[in-house]
Amino acid sequence: MSPQRRRRLGFAVAGWTVTFLLIAPFLWMVLGSFKTTVDFLAFPPVFVFTPTLDNYRQVLADNSFLHYTLNSTIVATGATALGLLLGIPAAYALARWRRTGIGVVLLLARMAPGIAFLIPLFVMFLELQLVGSYVSLIASHLIFTLPLTVWMMIGFIEAVPIEIEKAALIDGCSLVGVLLRIIVPLTAQGIAATGILAFIASWNNFLFALVLANEKTKTLPVAVLGYIGYNSIQWGTLMAAATFITLPVLVLALCVQRYIVRGLVAGAVTG
Repeated sequence: MSPQRRRRLGFAVAGWTVTFLLIAPFLWMVLGSFKTTVDFLAFPPVFVFTPTLDNYRQVLADNSFLHYTLNSTIVATGATALGLLLGIPAAYALARWRRTGIGVVLLLARMAPGIAFLIPLFVMFLELQLVGSYVSLIASHLIFTLPLTVWMMIGFIEAVPIEIEKAALIDGCSLVGVLLRIIVPLTAQGIAATGILAFIASWNNFLFALVLANEKTKTLPVAVLGYIGYNSIQWGTLMAAATFITLPVLVLALCVQRYIVRGLVAGAVTG
């Protein structure tokens, strides 16, 4: 075997190994959702068993779970839409006028742990009597969606030739018109990729929803705690609920994966 073929084989083996390690927890979760409690707790682990749909029936029969699904959809959609609405103009300003100081502040906000913002936000929303509302959840999730939107869109906007904007300005177009008529259409794939990643970040958030939500606005990651009791854990139902939480974002990512890849590649080609 030639050195080149050995190198390719090594890369292939490494790639498949990393892929397996990444998807193994998800596969174990899906497998556990079809097991009874006895099969799930069996040691050594049981891989050949009689599958059951009782766990999924129990989750779907719970009307509260469907309500929590609606809550997650409202919060994630609102946080993503607001993040794009505020983040795209901010990214345009940072990309064209090189306001690196503001960009660094946003990056630090993205890097900081969420717990650092939780107490100030809780006190603020408590004074405004907004704890337990969709407003507090959507606004708090902007801590994740807004910096992500800004920093991803900077690369996409920088990939657009500035000569096109100058030509539009000479023809009498305003800056807002340039943003809406040129930047947004030319970076549509980047906006789609950014929106999906922001939606996933908001959908999976647990900490802020745990503190700022109440029973009416509770989201899915927090609702899963209901299957963990003081004396026992409903493992099968817990795995089924976790599968339901993961499935929407997984299907969404698979349906638009080509746009994510194209957007990321386009954002990487600048200059």
